[in-house]
Parts: sequence; C-alpha cells; structure tokens
Amino acid sequence: MKEFDLIKRYFTEQAVKRKDVILGIGDDCALLQPAERQHIAVTTDTLVAGVHFPESTEPRAIGHKAVAVNLSDLSAMGAEPTWLSLALTLPEIDEQWVAEFCCGVFELCEYYNVQLIGGDTTQGPLSITITAQGLTPVDKYITRSGANAGDWLYVTGDLGDAALALQHLQGKVNVAEQYKEQIFDKLDYPKPRVLVGQVLRDYATSAIDISDGLISDLGHICQASNVGANIVLDDLPISDIMNETLGKTAAIDVALKGGDDYELLFTVSEDNKVGMETALINTGVAITCIGQLNGSEKITTTMDNKPVSINSQGFEHFSKVDT
Repeated sequence: MKEFDLIKRYFTEQAVKRKDVILGIGDDCALLQPAERQHIAVTTDTLVAGVHFPESTEPRAIGHKAVAVNLSDLSAMGAEPTWLSLALTLPEIDEQWVAEFCCGVFELCEYYNVQLIGGDTTQGPLSITITAQGLTPVDKYITRSGANAGDWLYVTGDLGDAALALQHLQGKVNVAEQYKEQIFDKLDYPKPRVLVGQVLRDYATSAIDISDGLISDLGHICQASNVGANIVLDDLPISDIMNETLGKTAAIDVALKGGDDYELLFTVSEDNKVGMETALINTGVAITCIGQLNGSEKITTTMDNKPVSINSQGFEHFSKVDT
C-alpha cells in the first residue's frame, strides 16, 4: 500500500461532516467557512515516539492522545474545537497499526464534532503532528496574560497520576496491580477539558493546560501576566493512588512537576469566584482552589500555613537534564 492508497482507505472517511468545511481531504488545501464574528484559534503539537509516549504504547492510545493534547490547548483558550489536520510519519505501513491509530483519532473527533480536513503522510521515525483549530466568539477568549494579583488559582481534576504511570514504566516506582489500569488511562487517554474551557470564557482571567507540570505551566501565566503566586500544598488534588504509592511528600513533588496531566490551570477574580464554581457544576468536572496570585512575580508554596521550600521544575525540551 502506498501513500495515497493509505490516505484514501483510512483517513478520508469519518462520521463527522461539518457544514463549515467546504472542501476537506483530497485537494491541495482545505476550504473552511467559519461563522461571522468568530475568532479562529490555532494550535500545533508534535508527539514523538520515546519522547511523548513510550515505544510500547498502543496505536489507539497514540491516536487518542495526539488529538487530546491539541484539544486541551484549545480548551485553555476557551475555544470550541472544529477542525484538525494530521501529519503522520511512519517507519513502514502496518495496516493494523494504522487502523487502530485511526480509531483513537476518530473516536475523539466524533465525540467533540471535529473534522479531519487534511494533512500528510511520510516515511521515517514514528511521529505525529496535529494542527487543531477552534472557534471563539469575537473578544471572548482566554489567554495567559490576563491574570491579576488577588485572583484565585484553580485546577481541574487530579494531578500526577499520568506521571506516576510513566515512572512505573521507567522502573522508578512499583504501582500495585489494582491501580495500574486507572493511572495508565490517565497517561494514554487524557480527557481534554473542552466544556470547562468554554464555560470559563465568562469567568477566568487566564488559563493554561498542564502539559509540562504545574510549576512550569504556572510560571508561564505568572510571566505573561507579571504576577506571582502562592500554592497551598495541602490543597493540591492528589489521588489516593498517588499518596499510597509514593507517600505524601513524594506525591506532592510529582503533582508539582509531573507532566501529561492535560488538566486546566486557571485564575478567577474574587468577584467571579462563586459564579464560576456554580457554572462549572454541570460539567461534572471537579475543580480545586490551590492558591492565590500576588504581585511578587515569584512562585512560593506553603503547607500548614508555613512557607515551604521546593525544588521542582517541569519538563522542558532541549534541557540537558530532564527534571
């Protein structure tokens, strides 16, 4: 099977057929017609085997994660996901692998009404690049730069389970058998907080998705907004699995710097705090207030109302030592 046969067989047919896609896969470009008074949000992420997912990861999980991490970026902006293009590099054509990979891609696309509109296939080391696009009402979107001193700091879901799964694979920890399915689901099948992001358009002053670790990604908000933050370590949403496997101190460390959570970290003013909490009840996603912003332009942490020194950094590409 050659490139165009592969595209025709596995990528041209999907359940989602959006009315705003005038021309999709099969030409030199796709043609789109978004509604009036809408901004188009665009994000691109590359996943490389051995860097963003273990070599042993199931192809369906790779397809799911490739889409999910891009939808997570759109969620952080408050955008409704709409279209995506896919560049897939494969060492060789394995039809069973491609079929399972497409299942992971299209399951998530169908759930969020996202249409694949084009892309490319090439031969080489396994990597997946997706450009995802979404829509927000004009002048109604969230950025990293809108936070203010005094805003409250929130996060969705639990932190660290995906990083715990990766540590288990690397032989750094041993997770009990009864917990493996739950933590590997977090690592392989992250759930982008799409609905939460759209609700937050009316309330949040800033937002970011947690991909490289809480400390690292909070630093991006602080830098963009010229603010500091204090994290209350006692309030971090950490699963019982994390605490039982690692102990409280190590679990906090992993929650602070572990990547692959793809939860939303966001800030809300005092005036919008109650309204936001009420509005998010219907999403079914748990949220936790983990601290507050200040004017220091530094990130500090406290436990039992006392300052605590931390030495945690998130993942950064091209660093000499992965931390």
